[in-house]
Amino acid sequence: MHFTLAASSGDVGTLALGLAIAGVVGGLIAGTLGVDIGIAVVPVLYHVLALIGVDESLRMHLAIGTSLAAIVPVSMTSLAGANEDVAVDRDLLRRWSVALLAGVAIGCVVVSLSSGRTLALSFAFMALFVALYFAFGGTRRIAELLPEGIGGIALPAAIGGVSTMMGVGGATLGVPALTLYGMPAPRAIATASALGALIAVPGTIAAIVTGWHVPGLPPYSFGFVNVLGVLLIAPATFLMAPAGRALAHMTDAGRLRILFALFIVLMTGRMLYDALG
Repeated sequence: MHFTLAASSGDVGTLALGLAIAGVVGGLIAGTLGVDIGIAVVPVLYHVLALIGVDESLRMHLAIGTSLAAIVPVSMTSLAGANEDVAVDRDLLRRWSVALLAGVAIGCVVVSLSSGRTLALSFAFMALFVALYFAFGGTRRIAELLPEGIGGIALPAAIGGVSTMMGVGGATLGVPALTLYGMPAPRAIATASALGALIAVPGTIAAIVTGWHVPGLPPYSFGFVNVLGVLLIAPATFLMAPAGRALAHMTDAGRLRILFALFIVLMTGRMLYDALG
């Protein structure tokens, strides 16, 4: 464990400001489009960690672990409300849970064995896919029913594994997957958000364990989870999500999707440059 306290006030201030910004942006995007905060938090954290001089080999592991830890309280709120929220497909949660957790376990192993460059490339390419979906494919369907049999196992396992590798919850990949298979958007958003707890909790534990003795971590890091990040990001998300929902009602949905896609492209462009450089 490296719960570092010795650091310049400038580094701590930059870190805190960046974390707060990540929470604000994540909350706005989550409230506006129904995706989880990780798709915004991970790239913002990556750039903030670069600003304070964290080694490139550690940035993505820290960004992923901190993002997953911040998602825990947010996803727990969705899960706690699942029994009262008629929009959540509780039967799907039960059917997908085992395969999803298996995918999460595989994702945790892959993250622990991967270099920061590999994780940055993986996140950037998957984030660009998500951006393309939101910009151009938000209303498309490839089927009217979710797959069963092998497909019914492979889909949640893939969502769990890739989400863990990206540091996102259930909504970023779950919402596109569910809507592509014909589930109405409000039901898909509620169900995928509830899935986030099954991804974020084990992912957070794995991030703490695998980063326990790693040197060179920034201030207030508990393994690959930055405690300051969780304390700043999660409250900012809860505060800004209602503003995002209000914005969604006042603004054209198609325009919001395109703006979100542009944001992802801009944020991941630098990650790709660093990883390929």
